[in-house]
Amino acid sequence: MKQTFTNISVNGELIPPELIATEAQNHPAPKGKPGMAWMAAARALAIKVMLLQEARRRGIVPSPIEIAPGQWETEDEALMRQLLDEVVAPASPTEQSVRAAYDADPERFRSPALYEAAHILFAAAPDDVVARKIVRDRAVAVLDKVLAEPKSFDALARDHSACSSKGNGGRLGQISAGDTVAEFEAALDRLDEGHIASEPVESRYGFHIIRLDAKAEGAVLPFESVAPGLRAALEKAEWARASRDLVERLAAEAEVTGILLRAA
Repeated sequence: MKQTFTNISVNGELIPPELIATEAQNHPAPKGKPGMAWMAAARALAIKVMLLQEARRRGIVPSPIEIAPGQWETEDEALMRQLLDEVVAPASPTEQSVRAAYDADPERFRSPALYEAAHILFAAAPDDVVARKIVRDRAVAVLDKVLAEPKSFDALARDHSACSSKGNGGRLGQISAGDTVAEFEAALDRLDEGHIASEPVESRYGFHIIRLDAKAEGAVLPFESVAPGLRAALEKAEWARASRDLVERLAAEAEVTGILLRAA
């Protein structure tokens, strides 16, 4: 049965259902619930219409800019950018507010941890279910041997690993946070020095037997080194807040049918 939706308009301007259906492709939704994507798309388009109406009410003339080599804004994109530039005036963070944000949790500002680790990789394509089952079983069998005789790690890496590190007993040398896939790094974080993960660790590359040889926690960075980035983050957050305030004010004043816009 074909699903139908209520007509949506903003201050009398109708948003065509076909346009909403096209926009819905850009909004993920749980499987079997396409209506959620449709509603998210409708809200996004309603906000766009509302902003364009306000820009035209203010007499803003679109002046598109080049956003990438050979790629220019559309007139609608230019109107919305110019409206936000004109109306949104977020307060700049003070030195005191930047310092307070740092002092609230200095632990957030650490240099990357350093690891010395080794692994044995059993490779399989991420979408090959059969191959991944086979290599996982192989990884479990080899891991049993490693756990029973940890000194055999080097030899087993040379015999079984699909990584070029196998020639060095699986040793990866010194790596830092961000050098490996998230699952691998999470496993390193859970391990104590000198220990081997008790289960094969799955990643997009396949399955890994992982040993952590050494770890050096990153040091807390001084305020002076993080202040510029922290100030930029606070400016961005304040701009987002001010933009939301504008949308909420326009939504409160607008005549919207078919959708609850203020919650957006």
